[in-house]
Amino acid sequence: MDWLGPEEWQAVALSLRVSFWATLVSLPLGILTAHALARWSFPGRQILNGLVHLPLILPPVVTGYLLLLTFGTRGPVGSLLAELGIVFAFDWTGAALAAGVMAFPLMVRAIRLSIEAVDPKLEEASATLGASPLWVFGTVTLPLILPGVVAGAILAFAKAMGEFGATITFVSNIPGETRTIPSAIYAFLQVPGGEDAAMRLVLVSVAVAMAALLFSEVIARRVAARVGGA
Repeated sequence: MDWLGPEEWQAVALSLRVSFWATLVSLPLGILTAHALARWSFPGRQILNGLVHLPLILPPVVTGYLLLLTFGTRGPVGSLLAELGIVFAFDWTGAALAAGVMAFPLMVRAIRLSIEAVDPKLEEASATLGASPLWVFGTVTLPLILPGVVAGAILAFAKAMGEFGATITFVSNIPGETRTIPSAIYAFLQVPGGEDAAMRLVLVSVAVAMAALLFSEVIARRVAARVGGA
């Protein structure tokens, strides 16, 4: 990576950090949400489904502005968190939050499709033997949907790496703090002579995205083969 300058490498490292935490923190909630939409019947189910997919429909800038209104230091949630010393606005943690929100629909959709592909009779058979719902999910459903979970997590990671609109609206474009790869590309294109640096980051972004997709395919196939052979 010697061909990247210090500022460019800083943006790459921050993007990897933001994407990793955005994916890791949102994964348990993504599994729970996908399972609820795939298996549960409850009032407001369609509303939940709409809220989950809303970031795919809204302009990313709108999503970022809503996050700022909610999690900013003067927002209803952000003000309470600020009293505990937790601040998201204009911090890298806010970039992770914005990236996680934007990537969440892709994660949930991949996992939900995997759950819907599992025969409910397998879960019902385990339940009739006295297993609790949590035990059924952990021993029957989860092993069968592992390929979907892996694919959803890696797709979410790749999406988080490329998030721009919501991130720059919520946490701005602060070098070394919130300047991820997309924000850095935007910043370089605003100054004369910055095209070369922008192009290098574009190549890094494409390489990371392609590697994530290929890794997702390889891991999903290996897990599927292992589960099928079990």
